[in-house]
Amino acid sequence: MEYSKRIAYYAYEVDGDWDKIAEKIRNNDEPKVVPIHEKYTTILDSDYPNQLRDLRFPPWILFYCGNLALVNQKCVSIIGSRNPSTYGLWVTEEITRKLANRYVIVSGLAKGIDAKAHETALISGKTIGVIGSGLSICYPESNKKVYDKMKDSHLILSEYPYYTRIKKHHFPWRNRIIAALSEACIVCEARYKSGTMLTVNEALTLSKEVYVVPHHIGEIEGEGCNLLIEQGAQIITSIQNLEI
Repeated sequence: MEYSKRIAYYAYEVDGDWDKIAEKIRNNDEPKVVPIHEKYTTILDSDYPNQLRDLRFPPWILFYCGNLALVNQKCVSIIGSRNPSTYGLWVTEEITRKLANRYVIVSGLAKGIDAKAHETALISGKTIGVIGSGLSICYPESNKKVYDKMKDSHLILSEYPYYTRIKKHHFPWRNRIIAALSEACIVCEARYKSGTMLTVNEALTLSKEVYVVPHHIGEIEGEGCNLLIEQGAQIITSIQNLEI
């Protein structure tokens, strides 16, 4: 049995758990052969995204639907709050329109800023979504139309086998993939404590440039953005002149 298929079977056995797959690889366990419902690439395969090999914990496997070749194009991530302000949604749409003709837009297919970035990129260019469940699950349900449009000619990625349900820790864990695929990370709106800030930390660890939209002082949804600017992130002062 080729070892990439063995890794896929391991992933199905343990719902994509990175540590448990690693243990099975170390022990060279005999896998349980089960039906695999989606396309995939493993760390052993030539079409596996090279950007992810630099991660401390590179995914053993990526299940996907759509066009995997998009990972080989220049990508930027556009991320932010799940409960955005009107301003946050507007600026996300404008920045995405500005960049989508030159970059593949990467985000997390969450509601709010992520959804707006994907939705806009579907019109203006190409987009990649990295999710925290198996590909059979669209979460949140409000993103169903965006999800369905992306899964054919765009790209949806997951470390988790087809029917794997959502677990809270899947979301911060998948953020490292969003950061690694992107040449730069753009934060449109973020609270102090949020998944967005975790993605930024991953981007900084990988020496990626971080660009941030400023917000009014006292706006909860933008406090994380202003903190990042204070700490030295690149501030976006003009969408028209935005260059990455």
